[in-house]
Amino acid sequence: MEKSFTLIQTIATAGVFSGISFWYGFMFGKESARKELGDLIESLRGNNSNSSSAPPPHS
Repeated sequence: MEKSFTLIQTIATAGVFSGISFWYGFMFGKESARKELGDLIESLRGNNSNSSSAPPPHS
C-alpha cells in the first residue's frame, strides 16, 4: 500500500507542477504577445506618418 500511495503522491505533485507551469507560461506568453503586438502597431503608425521609410521587419 505504501508504494501505491507514493505513486499517487508523485502523480499528484507532477499534476500540480504541470498546472502551475502551464499557467505561468500562458500568462508570460500572453503578455509577451501583447507587447509585441503593441510594438508592431507603433511601428505601423510611424510608417503611416512617414511613407518614405522602409517597411517594418518581418519576425
